Order: sequence, then C-alpha cells, then structure tokens
Amino acid sequence: MAKWTVDQSHSAIGFEVKHMMVSKVKGQFASYTADVEASDLADLTTAKIAFSLDTASIDTNNEDRDNHLKSADFFDVEAYAAIQFNSTSITKDGEDYKVTGDLTIKDVTKPVTFEVEYGGKGTNPWGVEVYGFEAEAKINREEFGLTWNAALETGGVLVGKDIKIKVELELNPGA
Repeated sequence: MAKWTVDQSHSAIGFEVKHMMVSKVKGQFASYTADVEASDLADLTTAKIAFSLDTASIDTNNEDRDNHLKSADFFDVEAYAAIQFNSTSITKDGEDYKVTGDLTIKDVTKPVTFEVEYGGKGTNPWGVEVYGFEAEAKINREEFGLTWNAALETGGVLVGKDIKIKVELELNPGA
C-alpha cells in the first residue's frame, strides 16, 4: 500500500450546526493530521484512513464562541486534545463511496458513515498526481457528550443537535 499526504493548503475539515433555530454557524479545525494508505486512490475501497483533529484549533470566526467551544461545556480541550476517526470499511456506491469508521469525541466512540464524492485525479504544475475527495456525515452531538445548550425566550434552543461534518481533501503521494 502507498501512503498519501493531505495537502493542507488545498484541504479543509469543517462543520456546521443550526444557531438559534434559524441560521447556521460554520467552523473548521485548522490543525489536523491524517494517515491515508491505499493501493490505488482511484479505487478508494483499498484505503485505510485515519484522522486526528486538534480540538484547540477550532475556528468559527468568533473568538468568544471558540473559547466557549474549547471549554468543558463542549470539547474540554484540556482533557480531550483530539477528535479521532479511523475507517473500518469502505464501499463503492456508483461513482462515489461510503466510508464507515469509528469517530471518537471526548472518549465516546461511535460508528459514522461519510458519503464521499470522488473529485478526480489531476497533475499539478510540478508534475505530481493529486486526487480530490469531498466527504460529508451528520452526527448528533449529544451522543458524543456535547450536550450544553441554552433555551431561547422565543422557544427552541441556541445550538442544534445535528452537526454536519464536511471534509475536502486533496491527496498527494507520500514522501
């Protein structure tokens, strides 16, 4: 199996969640590592995929909110420095894939399936082959111990339960 490197300048791991029942807050993790091994990325079913996200690198474009998300109310970054994902199975779904794996947040591990779209293969200006993928999954944050919320005077809650995780990856051959 060949190792592949995530080109972090052309990749992102983000999320979105309902805010006040009417809009969405979006954010991303600026720091993460990935281990991707595959015989052939044109057939992702041969891959083994592992990610580790640095919880302290969360960025929602609002420092006060980011500090709250880092606190014990949410990620508790002092006790839980990383979010982990390790693939357990990958199946082809037409031109796309379903990547199932174990997602661990705050020492709670649950299976999650990402719908993965293969973006294709190209050659960058330096003659290096690159592969592109987009992936999305939805989780209930409360199942992972992220239960903080606040009731709104108008009804409803401040933070939605469902989190969409969105991953955009550009992979290059490993060194």
